[in-house]
Amino acid sequence: MHKFLRAIGFSHITKEQLQHIFADIISAPTVQKAALDSEGNEFAELSKEYGDFFGISVRGVYNEDDTFEMEYYYPYLCGKNISTIEPAEVEKHAEKESYAGICDEVRIGVTLIFYLQNVVDYLAVSKSKGYMNLADGVILAALSTEGKILFPINKAEKKVPHAPKEGTDRNHLIAAARDGDEDAIENLTLEDIDTYSLLSKRITHEDVLSIVDTYFMPYGIESDQYSVLGEIMDVTLLQNRFTEENVYSMEIMCNDILFSVCINQKDLLGEPEVGRRFKGNIWMQGSVKYRD
Repeated sequence: MHKFLRAIGFSHITKEQLQHIFADIISAPTVQKAALDSEGNEFAELSKEYGDFFGISVRGVYNEDDTFEMEYYYPYLCGKNISTIEPAEVEKHAEKESYAGICDEVRIGVTLIFYLQNVVDYLAVSKSKGYMNLADGVILAALSTEGKILFPINKAEKKVPHAPKEGTDRNHLIAAARDGDEDAIENLTLEDIDTYSLLSKRITHEDVLSIVDTYFMPYGIESDQYSVLGEIMDVTLLQNRFTEENVYSMEIMCNDILFSVCINQKDLLGEPEVGRRFKGNIWMQGSVKYRD
């Protein structure tokens, strides 16, 4: 049983019910795509929505008699916005025909790794030598099985208008430092020393979550799972049409990156509202948007 099924409203699904769901998806998918995989087989992905923008996908191959042989499945959430335009490399997982996207995103401070949703689209363009040039960005979405809502930080008004520019300048410095610019490395080092000094003074009389506005950190041993804290930009209460469980779909701004998060209502502590913050552990998914 997939751990993140509960994130899209399948918290009490049984194995027997899941087998009926697989049969339903294979017989009447909402979306069906196919392409030749890395071994030359006709690889297919069949998906069915069980609510607005979320559902289950099954992947497998077609046999010579046109019967579908399922290899694995996963729950998914479709993102709504392009989260990053940084080039994304795609690598195949060792044990099955699934792929990970890898993006060197300076805004989050770590290499962004996500579970690739549109594998068939990638397989269709990967034969081209310049397939990475066909990408217009990555649409990120995440599933969560635990989270809580925090109040926003009372930010100084005079600092807010300058925040985007300061973030852009820092990103340019980080990019320059990665290219070996010694001045950029020195400036970043001095910034980090000043930040550490300021935090050391504030942490003695403030809670850490009133100082840290947002963060994006690897979580656990799996490379595509993260612990995040970000501002809620939009929130919608949805219902799983099969189980009638309620789930929240939220747009989260985390380290200046906007992505969607889906979580079961019973797994979220607190009432989500625009302006409040979401803190939780997520499984990051994403689709690379390729030009036709």
